[in-house]
Amino acid sequence: MIGGQTKYPKYHKTVVHMLQDAAIKFPSAIALVYKKQELNYKDYFRCVMGLSQHLMSMANLKTLKGQRVAVICSNSIDMAISLFAVHAAGAQVVPINPIYTTREITFILNDSDPTIVIFDKTIETIVLPIINRLKIRYFIKVDEENDMSFDIWPNKEDADIFPMPEPEDLATLQYTGGTTGSPKGVNITHGQISINITQREVSWPTIEGQEKILCVMPLFHVFATSMALYLSAFSKGQMHILKRYHPELVLREIENTGITLLPVGPSIFHGLMNCEIFNTIDFSTLRIAYSGSAPLPDITLQRWEKATGCIILEGYGQTEAGPLVSANFQGSEVIVGSVGKALIDTEIEIVDVETGKQILDINQKGEIRVKGPQIMSGYRNNKAETDEALRNGWLYTGDIGEFDEDGNLFILDRKKDMVITGGYNVYPREIEEILYNHTDIIEAAVIGVADEYKGQVLHGFVTVNRRSKIKEGEILNYCRLELAEYKIPKSIFIVDQIPRTTIGKIDKKALKEFY
Repeated sequence: MIGGQTKYPKYHKTVVHMLQDAAIKFPSAIALVYKKQELNYKDYFRCVMGLSQHLMSMANLKTLKGQRVAVICSNSIDMAISLFAVHAAGAQVVPINPIYTTREITFILNDSDPTIVIFDKTIETIVLPIINRLKIRYFIKVDEENDMSFDIWPNKEDADIFPMPEPEDLATLQYTGGTTGSPKGVNITHGQISINITQREVSWPTIEGQEKILCVMPLFHVFATSMALYLSAFSKGQMHILKRYHPELVLREIENTGITLLPVGPSIFHGLMNCEIFNTIDFSTLRIAYSGSAPLPDITLQRWEKATGCIILEGYGQTEAGPLVSANFQGSEVIVGSVGKALIDTEIEIVDVETGKQILDINQKGEIRVKGPQIMSGYRNNKAETDEALRNGWLYTGDIGEFDEDGNLFILDRKKDMVITGGYNVYPREIEEILYNHTDIIEAAVIGVADEYKGQVLHGFVTVNRRSKIKEGEILNYCRLELAEYKIPKSIFIVDQIPRTTIGKIDKKALKEFY
């Protein structure tokens, strides 16, 4: 399916130009809110330019074009300024999860080869030895507790505007989660980011100068940078930053500050709805919630909208795709279970899993491939993986999906998660959706495990609500009422919690290791 083609509205050459535009048009408007701190757009842009000048001065360079700067920070005003400052200096920003282990941080720093590392002082004992071992010359420690933050950058009043980055310049080196192997560094240009921001605006329009966006997802993640950091600057609205996720803090922030847009992952919707104060919160200012980073169970969407009166718009994408390629368009009927239609200037096709060459018809399941101006340039230092993912101008996503008669896209599962049991292809997400529909079940995950007789067999893991006394056998009986025999898990495990990756996705690799 091909998304409609139209002239891009409000297009900015780069995100730095976008922030500059906000600073010129809305200089005194509040841009960032964090704890008791506020920063307006004029000072936000000055801080960004001041820090970018300092980065270039450290490296004794007039521009950092062609260089990389790693940022290993938790959510804060400092983190937001750092990301934009690296862009403004012409460098490629490498966002890294600050709770990664020594092994994980070492791998990414070694692969990305940054000129400078910016990191939270709280992780100094982990990061500094790695920096020394890899002989990285320059670093900056962010010490939020002792007022050494970028929001009071000393030379911000004197920050000059120097040559800005160009659309073809590399902007971000975003490492994928690596749940099936070593992380891969995804090269994204400024042009690809800017186009995707505008593509999103056509599908999910914002109200200039009026949005209050809650940033609870970690800013090292592509969903948060796209749907909070960049979206707030594009809309010239406010980004309210929470350092970390806690259900009650999120709910209080929505009610007390008048949040209008909430971009989060499915696990956060679960957590909020199971919080004791959920039913007491006033959601009247919240216009739209956006779901991304993982599949959203149908029952979650329905429960949320019934309880809050606020719609959830789900989109589809991945780090390699800018990140957004499809969306349930604002103002259109939301098709439950669908991730919407292709964005403007975006093509999406379903092809056979075996060769990736045969285009399939509607209601036929196959691999999703996409084409558009937002698609990545390739993986850093990994030609083999690049050639596998990018073929003849198409990005092969590794996701299994299908279209309905109206062009709505449905995501069925990851290609690698598909289970072949007794000769049948089974998609674990279908079984997970059935499990989610059970009133006692909070979360569910299904995996395939090697079996001598059937090739693979299915095993399910669930968490249940605190008052439930349901047994594993009862859940299996429930599955028998809803699923064909070959789709029924061999066993169900009721667990206290289902393991997740550091960005909140269910970690099926860990489940397989556990089993």
